[in-house]
Amino acid sequence: MKYARAIAFAALAGITIISTGCAVGRGQQTAGAYVDDAAITTSVKAKFASDKTVSATALNVETLNGTVQLSGFAKSATEKAQAETIARDTKNVRAVRNDIVVRP
Repeated sequence: MKYARAIAFAALAGITIISTGCAVGRGQQTAGAYVDDAAITTSVKAKFASDKTVSATALNVETLNGTVQLSGFAKSATEKAQAETIARDTKNVRAVRNDIVVRP
């Protein structure tokens, strides 16, 4: 009886973990949308790293439902504008929120 209860509890815990393992946070509907957003974020960051105008380490990129949010500190207005242009030109980006602050 003791083992049956332990096995039942383990099975219930396993089912709970498996069913919530695919749940996605931040208000997204599907795991596929989460993967798409992660791919967009990675692509934008990679483009930042290869661009000489943009400091990839000083800027943050987050994506939610295809909307890219840029934040951090830029050294000039040119860097801020270039970061936004790179994000807008990235595949599957629906919109860009540029919250980058220019520091003198």
